[in-house]
Amino acid sequence: MANKGNKKRRQFSLEEKMKVVEAVDSGKRKGDVAKEFGITPSTLSTFLKDRTKFEEKVREASVGPQRKRMRNALYDDIDKAVFAWFQEIHAKNILVTGSVIRKKALNLANMLGYDNFQASVGWLNRFRDRHGIALKAVCREDSDRLMNGLGIDKVNEWHAGEIIKLIADYSPDDIFNADETGVFFQLLPQHTLAAKGDHCRGGKKAKQRLTALFCCNASGTEKMRPLIVGRSTNPHCLENVHSLPCDYRANQWAWMTQDLFNEWLMQVDARMKQAERRILLLIDNCSAHNMLPRLERIQVGYLPSNCTAVLQPLNLGIIHTMKVRYRSYLLTQILLKLHSGEDQGKVDIRQAIDMIAAAWWSVKQSTVVRCWQKAGIIPMELTDSDTEAAASEPEVAIEKLWHSVALATRVPNEIHFQDFVTADDDLIIAQELIDTEVIQGMEDAENRDEAGSEEDGEVSLPMQPKITITDAISNVQKLRQFLSTCVGVPDTVFGQLNGIDEYLMRKVTQTLVDSKITDLLQTK
Repeated sequence: MANKGNKKRRQFSLEEKMKVVEAVDSGKRKGDVAKEFGITPSTLSTFLKDRTKFEEKVREASVGPQRKRMRNALYDDIDKAVFAWFQEIHAKNILVTGSVIRKKALNLANMLGYDNFQASVGWLNRFRDRHGIALKAVCREDSDRLMNGLGIDKVNEWHAGEIIKLIADYSPDDIFNADETGVFFQLLPQHTLAAKGDHCRGGKKAKQRLTALFCCNASGTEKMRPLIVGRSTNPHCLENVHSLPCDYRANQWAWMTQDLFNEWLMQVDARMKQAERRILLLIDNCSAHNMLPRLERIQVGYLPSNCTAVLQPLNLGIIHTMKVRYRSYLLTQILLKLHSGEDQGKVDIRQAIDMIAAAWWSVKQSTVVRCWQKAGIIPMELTDSDTEAAASEPEVAIEKLWHSVALATRVPNEIHFQDFVTADDDLIIAQELIDTEVIQGMEDAENRDEAGSEEDGEVSLPMQPKITITDAISNVQKLRQFLSTCVGVPDTVFGQLNGIDEYLMRKVTQTLVDSKITDLLQTK
């Protein structure tokens, strides 16, 4: 009996508790689950009763999966500030030691107004346990080798090992890559040099930028709706607009944030659940991606740090192709205005959104597949020479367009179309935290993502008259008449026009039916 009284009580980690709950959810009998994990029925009941707390902790990623107790830190705000800083540093693969964390904790505690806080070794150990952090010695030589372009071993290792495991259970249709890019949406050709290499951390140019998130699968059969992030929450140009070819969000810097990325992830996860699909999503480790929610239908795989230039499909030509198309739309618009004698002017957010979305949807399946092959994630195949020749024809047309605009707007001879396309490639797309921003986030999380004001974020353009459905139908008829005077119009163009016509006719029919019913009810 004495031995029984001194028996040590077993502690279960959060990960172990979740496995027990998931076993019950899978349909197993509770008695069998209790025997399988070596626990009593009362302990099992406690786990099931507390499942909401466990799931919330995992979803917030505020504790490590091996953590066995869920006590809050004595200095909770210091703990949260240090962890926010650590997440940012860890995402950049920067060397972090225990002494570095302790010094940072003291600095942040001082900024928060705590004079008696001591970042002791004991505090450090408790901090590590709370967040499941394993501090390992990081070899600086590995980082240097990558920076010197000698990271081929790391890439080959990923190709030979981790990626094979990740994609083993998925078809190319269910393997996706998501990535963000910055866009100077109002950039004119003659201002290319001024924009080249600009990181745009703020200031005047922050009002002229957007961040766009794109996502596509390895087979090239599915491109998801883009997510566009601007500065203005309610631009004038989006008043009374209820349908856009993308999702639009806003914050002060027009950057991707953890909240926005996680919101997008949860929406994708819900769509996959509804479609009864499971997908693999490959992403890089930028700061907006390092604290993910709990997902049911998405397995997330991180690309090796400092290797995305050779491993991320979207970076290997897909986003570049989108930008080529977007810039060509801008050039066409400029050329039309030059011919009509109008001022070049600037595009507004609505026009930019339409053109970015159109450019994204115009990226061909063959281009997408070729970039996934270049990343080494799906097998290489022989390219069709006819396809390559056909692909070069639009490039020739775009170069001619550039040449015409460049001459008319006096663009310096040393500036080429590719300079115009890549002028915003160095834009920062996610927030890089500094100490003051960590503290500001602790004091007022809502203000951190506060959207820019209307006056600050958008160019003032004249209000466009409201287009009625009758106007829209009339314009479709005019477009038909114009196309009938053209030579060699593809059947697909007429097919798309028919689709627009059918949609408008259904819309006007429904409007007429609804109005007659309303009139009938009013007369009774």
